Formats: sequence, structure tokens, C-alpha cells
Amino acid sequence: MNETISASRLPASFKDPSGFIFKSGGKFYRQVNNSYAGDYDRLMESGLYKELVEKKLLIPHQEATGFPFVSEDGYKILLPDQLNFISYPYEWCFDELKDAALLTLRVLKISLKHGMILKDATPFNIQFQDGSPVFIDSLSFENYDQTEPWIAYRQFCECFFFPLLLENYRQMDVQKLLSVYLDGIPVKTVAKLLPFRSRFKMSIWLHVFLQNSVSSKNKAGASSGNVSFSKQKLVNLIESLRGAIKSLKLNTALQTTWNNYYDETILSKNYLEAKEKLFREMISGINIGRVLDAGCNDGYFSKILSETNPLVVAVDFDSHCVNRLYLEAKSGGIRPILAFCIDLTNPSPALGFNHKERSSFADRAKSELVTALALIHHLVLSKNIPLQDVAFMLAGLTKNFLIIEFVPITDEKSRQLIAQKNDYHKPYDPEAFEKSFIAYFEIENKQTVPDTERILYRMKKRGA
Repeated sequence: MNETISASRLPASFKDPSGFIFKSGGKFYRQVNNSYAGDYDRLMESGLYKELVEKKLLIPHQEATGFPFVSEDGYKILLPDQLNFISYPYEWCFDELKDAALLTLRVLKISLKHGMILKDATPFNIQFQDGSPVFIDSLSFENYDQTEPWIAYRQFCECFFFPLLLENYRQMDVQKLLSVYLDGIPVKTVAKLLPFRSRFKMSIWLHVFLQNSVSSKNKAGASSGNVSFSKQKLVNLIESLRGAIKSLKLNTALQTTWNNYYDETILSKNYLEAKEKLFREMISGINIGRVLDAGCNDGYFSKILSETNPLVVAVDFDSHCVNRLYLEAKSGGIRPILAFCIDLTNPSPALGFNHKERSSFADRAKSELVTALALIHHLVLSKNIPLQDVAFMLAGLTKNFLIIEFVPITDEKSRQLIAQKNDYHKPYDPEAFEKSFIAYFEIENKQTVPDTERILYRMKKRGA
């Protein structure tokens, strides 16, 4: 096939000479280049692809026969199953990163059975679909040489194991670490940050302190020589990493900002019941696509949204709240919800080469419906964001509807936020709130939550 087409090549898909992702006709495709032809054929013919797809570990694809290439060095064009939402490792909670790490090791071990190995081990090869991680890069597999060590071992440690270790031992949020160390945390840094007692755990001594020592010697000019590395040694390495990662846990006893928000308010039970009744009325008939629950807290209302909507993306800046919601969704007790750590006052920006390698959260999160419950007072009173700027932000996130709760200055939670503040943006009242929002929305419904002064609004975006 010599014909080529003009297509929108993804800005993030440029590093691997084996191929790239492009968009055509509203769908995402992958071109496999001639340089990867042998490895691709082995992936498909060895049974590896079949096993990974059957176990829902790798995203399936179809070969788009007759589809023109984007460049002349094309070998195959693949049409993968389309993803519902793209997220990045610096938006994942602890257990999302942990599950992504374990998935990578499982894919690696299965690959060895079929004579292949992963040539890289970055979390950017993984996305969350239907509440679970799935491997998405079908060009990451190459022929396995039993005499060579795993070339991606250090990358796996730096991108997966080390951030998990630091949150386990130092309560350092993994997403904050990975937002700084986009390519992984260097072993030298981790060795300095881990407590002395961690040295007495064999897996940490092996994968952190010994690796750091070897790395330092190699940089000083010492030669490692020709060290044989059998398949059994690699399997042992995989099992060592797997066991070490499985043992790591999030400190659930740690008190965070909002992880008991509803439990500590005098409004709790009656307020929630009354608000839920109004909320269900307001979302009635809105099941037209993706929903973004902004400031989801423990996911109480995300779960209600998931009853009638095919995809709910729930975000909150409190990583412990997000972690609990992720584990609950993962358990299967509720419909899949994609839960991520997003601070709406400082959301993920566009990053990487030419500012286009990783899209901003605002670009990725546009949804048919946005809900913002018990959120407005945090943004305005705590973070000093003017009402009109909040309205502009939410208008940019929704394509159609907004359901938002106004929490007045007399509310218990609002009073807590301004207790030690001298000033905040005024006026802050229902009139000022509505004036700011009607520039972008039409108010379709407005109800006061019984026995409170909180007001629930259903709005329709102007021009939608």
C-alpha cells in the first residue's frame, strides 16, 4: 500500500520510531511502521495479543485493511477500541498507580511466556476504562533475549515503585510527586527521602539502595561486565517487585481536608436526604453522555449520577477521598466511575514538548453535564476566586448542563472558611451568584434545600 493521507497526528505520539497515533474521521488510529513489522507480527502470531485481550489487560484493535498510511514507512493501520477519557499518572490516586504497576508486571510476565518483553514501562502506557487499568500501547512489545536484563527495570521503579514507596512511608501524594518528576523519580532522590528503617526490608534494600549504589558506581566509571541474566532471574525480579508493591498501603487513618466532610456537619443526614431528593429531580432526563462531578468528595452524588449516565468522571483535590471512591468502584458494588485527583484551582496544565504532549484537564474534561455540589464556597471564600471567574471556568467545562449548589455566607461551612480571614470577594450572596452565572447560563430550576439556606440550581449553557 503506497497511498498516504493527511491526518491529525497526536502531538503526544512522536517518541517511538515504531509507530504513532493519529486521528481521522473522529476516530483514533495507530500506524505501525515498517521498523516494527517483525515484533508486531510476533505479538499477533505468538498468542500474546490474544491472551492479553481475553484477560482484558490490553486494549483490543482491528487491522484497518485498505486504510491509507499517514507516512510512507507504514506497515499496518490499527483501529483500537476508543477510550472514553484520557488521564495522566499525576492525576491518579495511590491505588490507581498501584494497580497500574501491578498490571504492567502482569503483562510483562505473560509476555515472557510468548517470547516477548516490554521495551518500556511508563504509566503513560496505561489508561482507565470501565473503572480498571488497561494497557494501551501495542507497540511496547519486542522479542525477548534471554541473555539480557529487562531494559525498562529502572523506568518501572522510577515511575511506579518509587512514588508508591514515598507515599507509603512519607505520606507524600503520588500525584504531586509525578507532576514534578514526569519521567519518574530518580533512585538517588528516593534513597535520600526514605526513612532509615526502610533499609531493613529486603525488597527496598534491593530495588532502592542497592540500585542506587550500583548506579553511583557506574557513573563513577566502574564497569558492570558481562553479567548473564536468565529468564528465571527475570521472573524472580518480577515477583519481588510484585510482592513489594502489593504490600504497600495508603495510610487511611490520616486526617485529610475533606475526607469526613459530611460526617462532621450538623446537616449531615437530613441535609443529604433532602439534597438527594432535589438532585434526583434535577438530573431527571439528563443522560446524554459524559458527566463531570467537580469536587466529588467521597462520591456520594457521583454514584447517583452513575445510575443513569454511561460515564461519570469524578474529581476532587483530596486524594484520600478519590482513593476510597476508586476502590469502591473497583469492587463492583457500583457502576464504573473514573475517579481522579484534580485541584480545580490548579488543574493539570498542557505539558511536554511544545506544550502539546499532554493536554490540559480543561481540554480533556468537557462534558455534557457538570455538577458542582458544596464547591462554590471553597473556591470563592477559601481560594479567593471571584464568582464571575468560577462561572467562566464551569461554562468552559460543560457543553450543556450545570447543576450547582450555592452555599451562603451564613452556612456553617462558609463561616469556618472565613473564620480567620479578614476579607473575601464581595458581594457573596444569591443575587451576586446568579448575576455572575446568567452571563453564561439560563437558570432552568432553582430550589432551596429544606431546613437550610443552600440553593440548588439547574442551568443550561447559553447557545448549547
